[in-house]
Amino acid sequence: MRRERKPSPLRGLLLFLLGALVGANAVYFVMSRERAAAAPPSDSSPPNRVEIPLPIGNGSASTPTPPAQTPPVLPAPRVSATGTGTTAVTSGALLIPVQGVTATQLLDTFTDARSAGRSHDAIDIMAAAGTPVFAVADGHVEKLFDSKQGGITLYQFDPQGTRAYYYAHLQGYAAGIAEKKALKRGELIGYVGSTGNASAEAPHLHFAIFVLGPEKQWWKGEAINPYPLLGGVPR
Repeated sequence: MRRERKPSPLRGLLLFLLGALVGANAVYFVMSRERAAAAPPSDSSPPNRVEIPLPIGNGSASTPTPPAQTPPVLPAPRVSATGTGTTAVTSGALLIPVQGVTATQLLDTFTDARSAGRSHDAIDIMAAAGTPVFAVADGHVEKLFDSKQGGITLYQFDPQGTRAYYYAHLQGYAAGIAEKKALKRGELIGYVGSTGNASAEAPHLHFAIFVLGPEKQWWKGEAINPYPLLGGVPR
């Protein structure tokens, strides 16, 4: 006949404590999940958040610096043989050779006396240094010359070779100007200056016209008054 064992009181107590512990852990786990779901979001970024830096600008973290812009290269302005203001002025039989000067601004200095008993034999057209100088008529460059009195000068012959137009005290020649170069009326040839014996405080163009002889030599000729041929009116 099999004999039954009585349960030990100590074993029962241990089983009770183990069950209570497991149950408490389950309740704590459930309550922790509920608190985490109800808690407000933390100020710190979650581990899977990717921070993208903003572009850095001129003292601003939100405005990127625009790329540098290369200024466009503009073409040189075209020089007109007619018009007023900033272009050559047509008046009389010849073009007034200094930019922006009108016939009413011209002074007849053809017969003015000069040193050593000389006559002026030209007119002086006053203008700021660097003012463009234009060819008064069609023709060609006969001679480029640097003289003690006239400074940087240009002699132009007309197409028939009967007249020489003389431009003196130039600051310099225009690009491309060379001896024997064909010129058109109103073409840029140089710039007003004060080279030679001209005063630096009074830059001007010394302009003369010579009637050439049969030998057609640029340093010879009979001077005639340019004033009326440029549209000047006697006063």
